[in-house]
Amino acid sequence: MEDMCDIILVEDNEYNVEFILEALGRHKLAHRIKVFGDGGEALDYLLAAGEYADRFSARQPCLIIPDLRLPRLDGLELLRMVRTNETTKMIPVVVFSSSTDDTDRIKSYKLGANSFIVKPVAYDRFVETVTEIWFCWAIQNAPP
Repeated sequence: MEDMCDIILVEDNEYNVEFILEALGRHKLAHRIKVFGDGGEALDYLLAAGEYADRFSARQPCLIIPDLRLPRLDGLELLRMVRTNETTKMIPVVVFSSSTDDTDRIKSYKLGANSFIVKPVAYDRFVETVTEIWFCWAIQNAPP
């Protein structure tokens, strides 16, 4: 498992971050998560810009998991920018949001999301869903 790539989690809710890291920690995978509290910071990381200008940008994550409601740059705008950039456009993006709004889901898919998953309310189901996302998209998925 040491050759697994990283996951970018873009989430501003500290409780959700804690639950996600706890879920992946059960499988000794939490160290593979890079957490960003807003879309702008995540985009800087992905594009090796700003404070991440020294990052080796050829090593991209195997998955981006953005929330939709984010400060500075929301999840939909982050998704749009990821999909229009040559170095990031092929990275799978799984939107993980509490939104049940059909408009959010449709916009996400139109902008190129690979999946749209509504965050479960119940803690056990939330943890189970996070684990399923990890195994499906970071382990079983064959990236381009």
